[in-house]
Amino acid sequence: MENKYIFTSESVTEGHPDKVCDQISDAILDELIKQDPQTHAGIETLATTGLVVVAGEIRTKGYVDVAEIVRKTIKEIGYDDHTMGFHWEDCGVIVTVDEQSPDIAQGVDAGKGKYKQQGAGDQGLMFGYASDETSELMPLPIMLSHKICKKLAMVRKSGQLPYLRPDGKSAVAVEYQNGKPKRIDSVVVATQHDEKVSEARVEKDVLNKVIKPICQKYIDKKTKYYINATGRFVKGGPPADAGLTGRKIIVDTYGGHGSHGGGCFSGKDPSKVDRSASYMARYVAKNVVASKLAKKCEVQLAYVIGYAHPISVLVDTFGTGKISDDNIEKLIRKYFDLTPAGIIKNLKLLRPIYKKTAAYGHFGRKEPDFTWEKTDKANVLAKAARKLI
Repeated sequence: MENKYIFTSESVTEGHPDKVCDQISDAILDELIKQDPQTHAGIETLATTGLVVVAGEIRTKGYVDVAEIVRKTIKEIGYDDHTMGFHWEDCGVIVTVDEQSPDIAQGVDAGKGKYKQQGAGDQGLMFGYASDETSELMPLPIMLSHKICKKLAMVRKSGQLPYLRPDGKSAVAVEYQNGKPKRIDSVVVATQHDEKVSEARVEKDVLNKVIKPICQKYIDKKTKYYINATGRFVKGGPPADAGLTGRKIIVDTYGGHGSHGGGCFSGKDPSKVDRSASYMARYVAKNVVASKLAKKCEVQLAYVIGYAHPISVLVDTFGTGKISDDNIEKLIRKYFDLTPAGIIKNLKLLRPIYKKTAAYGHFGRKEPDFTWEKTDKANVLAKAARKLI
């Protein structure tokens, strides 16, 4: 019996208010790590009409001009027209940053806390996921949604569609048959634009220059399109919707496929396992799928603040594993160092690489700095698994 269903994932552009905040938080983090790789930071940003507020806790030997980084980031995103109600040059910037709690610091500094190894920077649970349905080993709906949003930014910044403005969203509904993506049922795009352009032109241009180049392989005559479904999207960005760091955690990960532990990534240095262990869980899951041990794999890691090793490791291959999930878990524990220090070292996380992660997803990106996307352990896992079969 054929099993048919539709799964939808969404993404947002770099000019979406929440993503503006994610990029500001990570731009500040990058500058601090550039000066002091041992920086510990939890940086939160709020953006609203004409105002950006930066708050959080930082321990660092570096110094940054926060207001300058805020303005530079906003300018790069494209808020450079005063008619938008939000402009890099004259928006207010309020900074309220405290020092990291010494109680937390002693738990993440090796040799200073209750346990001698570097401990996790917080309690929490993290998930990683991989699927063989795309070359990136990611779910198809979220990959297409990201690519549409990135294309919106490209045609705007290149001048191909000069009337577009930075804010926007996409969603792609993919029809699956027996667990495999077959076609796109519908595509949703909302893109901010200037007030002079007609609704008809926006629809035509977005369909032909954004959606079709990205989605053509999966489009058919029954595919439906919803482009600026309200008919108008002139007021956008922070003046239309206040933004906050960490409010797009499903966009940042797998678009709703798999599970999520609840912690966001942006503004957090890699001592925070919310970020680093999520990257590690993706690395592990991707290598399991790349090794052909499973078609899908979800990995859960759980940590307690101040303690180095995860208190639990859980593997779920959704019935697609060639060996048992229990045996895959044993291989993971053997071939991957899951301590915070091991994660940071093996994934080379003490580098200023984070701003680029803050838009268009943290996973499925074919860029050298995204070390958690490597599949260098796949052959090791495949060889070890053969001894268990």
